[in-house]
Amino acid sequence: IQANMDPNHRDRIAFLRVCSGKYTSGMKVKHRRTGKERKLANAVTFMANERSRMDEAYAGDIIGVHNHGQLQIGDVLTEGEALTFKGIPYFAPELFSRARLRDPMKAKQLQKGLRQLGEEGAVQVFEPLVDNTPLIGAVGQLQFEVVEHRLKSEYGVDAVFERAGIHTARWVTCPDAAHLNEFVKANQGRLAKDVDGNYAYLADTGVNLRLAMERWPKVQFHATREHGQQLG
Repeated sequence: IQANMDPNHRDRIAFLRVCSGKYTSGMKVKHRRTGKERKLANAVTFMANERSRMDEAYAGDIIGVHNHGQLQIGDVLTEGEALTFKGIPYFAPELFSRARLRDPMKAKQLQKGLRQLGEEGAVQVFEPLVDNTPLIGAVGQLQFEVVEHRLKSEYGVDAVFERAGIHTARWVTCPDAAHLNEFVKANQGRLAKDVDGNYAYLADTGVNLRLAMERWPKVQFHATREHGQQLG
């Protein structure tokens, strides 16, 4: 997924590989993650800075479709088959920052930019349960620099990234919903939700993470998850 392919229209393009069968303009497909049916039309292909419309595509071809937030990385579209593909993981971030606006009036633009760049996979965005300030997670400093530049050039947001005192994150699940609710209530100050609504435990030290795992043995702490996956 790539945001702002055309700066004049602020569009977002989702790139899809045709794995089997044939794409034809106007065909109806099933979005496996949501279970909804959608119409695929006006697909495009790119050559350098030029884009052209594609009315047909075959296995191996890559097409671009306009995306308004419905499609995420790892999504599968079929003609009805119950297919899913795995192997596109999110890794737990190793660096965390908060974005500080130079102009507080740009809060909505910042929120939009972070949401779209998070959907694109440029960074991971977490919403803490007890604070409305988004946390941005990355596996390397360069990601923050890229996002800072893109926020300014594509969204008109001048923001500074300040390091947050978080050591690592782990996605948490538990087969016992009641026990998971107990965990959430007891750890609200250390929990956040990711772009797919999954709980993530934010540990400020490795010791803190180990203690949490020891105190809550029924809760699973995951260092990775699949793109678009809603953990149960």
